[in-house]
Amino acid sequence: MLRVGEASERILAEIRALASEKVPLRAALGRVCAEEILATVTMPPWSNSSMDGYAVRSADITAVMKGEPVTLRVVGTIAAGDRAESPLKRGQAMRIMTGAPVPGGADTVIRKEDTDGGSAKVQIRDARDVWKNIRQAGEDFQRGDVLGRRGTPIRPALIGVLASTGIGKVNVFRRPRVALISSGNELVDIDDFDDVVAGRRIVSSNSYTLDALTRVAGGVPVDLGIAADTKASLRKKLEAAGGCDLIITSAGVSVGDLDHTRDVFAALGGKQIFWKVRMRPGAPLAFGLLNGVPWIGVSGNPVSAMVSFELFVRPALRKMQGHTSFFRRTVTVTLEEEVKIAAKLTHFLRAWVSRREDGTLTARLTGLQSSGALTSMAKANALLIVPETSQTVAKGAQLKALLLDQSTEETSGLAL
Repeated sequence: MLRVGEASERILAEIRALASEKVPLRAALGRVCAEEILATVTMPPWSNSSMDGYAVRSADITAVMKGEPVTLRVVGTIAAGDRAESPLKRGQAMRIMTGAPVPGGADTVIRKEDTDGGSAKVQIRDARDVWKNIRQAGEDFQRGDVLGRRGTPIRPALIGVLASTGIGKVNVFRRPRVALISSGNELVDIDDFDDVVAGRRIVSSNSYTLDALTRVAGGVPVDLGIAADTKASLRKKLEAAGGCDLIITSAGVSVGDLDHTRDVFAALGGKQIFWKVRMRPGAPLAFGLLNGVPWIGVSGNPVSAMVSFELFVRPALRKMQGHTSFFRRTVTVTLEEEVKIAAKLTHFLRAWVSRREDGTLTARLTGLQSSGALTSMAKANALLIVPETSQTVAKGAQLKALLLDQSTEETSGLAL
């Protein structure tokens, strides 16, 4: 059995970034740049006002700096999109709106509230804005500047930057198509819920959680349905995975009489690289290549499947999409209760991590830790990592936790 880190390294060693594709800018959010993106223009293209007020020459308001109001002649108004017909001369001012080009000769914009608001003449009453409120041409970026490098995730701010430089399409790494196959005679889709009510079957929850996890990780799920516990049925499903970039099977990778996945995989020419990891939940984990396509076989137990996805599948999907950071962040937490593990395996326990007022993080378990108890996973925002050498960890001790979301950073009120 491999250790968790070793298993992760072996998987990622076989994963490559996918080919790139051009997508419309509005569809690029969350994708990753596949090439360097250069600015096509300078921004802002001209020096402009960051306030509604009056453009003036600092030399004309030196008396104001000494506490004496100054009156200037207003020779024009510049709205956003307009330009001054001539530069400012001594003793002149121009009314100016936010975003409007600053006239030649002006080096200051006095905000309107520091004046009497005059239209023919204006009295400047406060010089706190001397040499201020002007956004200089090119202060954001200049033509030829690198706006995004290969591997840069495209976030909302970058969308705006690219729009401002006229880039309507972006070359990004392709999103991976992920084949999802569940197996088990006991499973049905939610459409056949009557069988569940009758006590004959259970819903294939993995079909839904793995689909959701794939979407959140940026992949495109391809649901191939539920395979029966026969080699012929599973073979048919695996053959239908052609054209996908990653295959995920759930169940059938253990040693039961009806666990056919590894045998069928081998019969189709698949190369199994490893099987089993020193962890709980999720020890039955298989990885290999089928006609060059990576395959990860996770346990059929709902929580095991989700934990295995977070640790091994999500990083693989991120690498395929061109990301350079593959893993979720771990944090140090203080236990709110004693924690015990039964086996000498690295445990990933469902936990809720909270932030105290002093900034420290605490963790408590979210309930039953059985690999079939999905509700405790639904209540968790982290996986508490208990090393195989620590079978009993006391309340107040510190452990690492793998954060599953940003809920520890969110609050109901704005704290400034």
